[in-house]
Amino acid sequence: MGTYDETHLQPTTTIDASHDSVKTNETTSTEISWDGERDPENPYNWPVSRKWALTCLAAFTTFLSMMNGTIITVAHFEISERFSVTETSFPNSYWPVTTWASGGACSALFILPLAEEFGTRPVFLSTYLLFLCFLVPQAVAQNFATLVVTRFFAGGCVAILANTAAGVIGNIWSTEWSRSIPVSLYILGYMAGSSMGPVMGAAIHESLDWRWVGYLQLIWFGALFPVYYFFMYESRGSAILAQRARALKKRGKGDEADFEEERMLSSAKLRHFFHIATRPVVLFSTEPVLFVSTVWSAFTVGTLFLFTQSVEQVFMELYDWDVAQTGYVQCSIVIGECVGWGLNLISRKLYFSSASRNTEVPGTPIPEARLYMAVLGGVFGISGGMFTYAWTSYSTIPWIAPAISLAMVGAGSVLVVSGVSDYVVDAYSDYAGSAMGSVAGGENIFSAFLPLATMSMYGNIGLQWASTLLALVSLVLSLVPTLMFFWGKEIRARSVFMNAMKDTVKKGHEAA
Repeated sequence: MGTYDETHLQPTTTIDASHDSVKTNETTSTEISWDGERDPENPYNWPVSRKWALTCLAAFTTFLSMMNGTIITVAHFEISERFSVTETSFPNSYWPVTTWASGGACSALFILPLAEEFGTRPVFLSTYLLFLCFLVPQAVAQNFATLVVTRFFAGGCVAILANTAAGVIGNIWSTEWSRSIPVSLYILGYMAGSSMGPVMGAAIHESLDWRWVGYLQLIWFGALFPVYYFFMYESRGSAILAQRARALKKRGKGDEADFEEERMLSSAKLRHFFHIATRPVVLFSTEPVLFVSTVWSAFTVGTLFLFTQSVEQVFMELYDWDVAQTGYVQCSIVIGECVGWGLNLISRKLYFSSASRNTEVPGTPIPEARLYMAVLGGVFGISGGMFTYAWTSYSTIPWIAPAISLAMVGAGSVLVVSGVSDYVVDAYSDYAGSAMGSVAGGENIFSAFLPLATMSMYGNIGLQWASTLLALVSLVLSLVPTLMFFWGKEIRARSVFMNAMKDTVKKGHEAA
């Protein structure tokens, strides 16, 4: 999951449309700011049609780029044969996906500082071009090592692209209510993209050589670059104001000293960069709530990547399917994720209606209300789906039964990841970006290494008991957060980081 810009996802009721400014010099009172609350260049004041166009573009970008992670999985037999990779006792052909997710985990720590320093547009476009470069060796690789190494950097690029898309949504929608649906669309794109990868890969690989999986990606990503160049507008307020400051300087309305503060990568910002980069690790190590949230969300996302391995074992062994068919059946996961997105709209209503019951900060929603649908999704969606997936894995039972189970897991996964993401952002407020950096890192690590255990787990303890084990783990992780329903206030009071949320929400509510 993507990290979030800490300056734009605060759990306040409204955001002042004129809050951004660029100071020109510490010794003067001059500053570049918006021309009033109705400044049309302020992203919060953009027309709704433009906001939705940019939101859909960001969600589509996330969906398409995330497919790159799993689209190669359906070609693992041919890749193993071409590069003499053995899979007798270990899924060595999965290493290109492992390094891809590992690259995403590493780059997640540096996304927020880059976006903050340079704005969303230059970071997105430059990373996109770099991503195109790393697509080339995925198609023309002459040895397995090339494929593994270049996939690491491609995964790092995808993480930056996806997180920049998430930042765009936070930059243009000013209230929690207006932002909730756009954020859920982003999460749907993030998860459905990973699940859709094997489906798209199967469609390509059924008729073409495995290298065409890379060629076609290069074609469609290259064709889309002009769209992003002309329509991925700069949405970060401070970056727009910095452009305005440079324009004023060119017109002679300021001197070098006046705009010294505009200069980037100063020593102070460099220190801030390292501070942000290390904070996710500190939070994960010291915050029990964040630890559980990270493991819960990471296991959920890792399970979706695990299906790229287990579905082949189950459906090929039980129904004698070929690789392409096992890729197509994973479309049921995507269908379930779309259903989960629809159910997530109920979570939105439950959250905002909880404001009438909040005695801690009256008039504001209760953070734990974000978890209501997540717990239901974890128990009945993921755990229930995995139990059903386990005990319908018999050749005498029609294939549609385990396929429906996959859809149940897909629906539950969207509810869990959406609920955890929203809860972490609300609970950690000023530290939301760093907290989500921890969650994103965990998701990438589980996505990288959990599927490596699939072959031995399903082979040694059987199709039924392997899925049952996963269902039990998911059930435990889904029930632990229910403790927050009863002792959420006390737990937040003991946390230095979470306690800061209370003061921030109070100030935002008073301002509103």
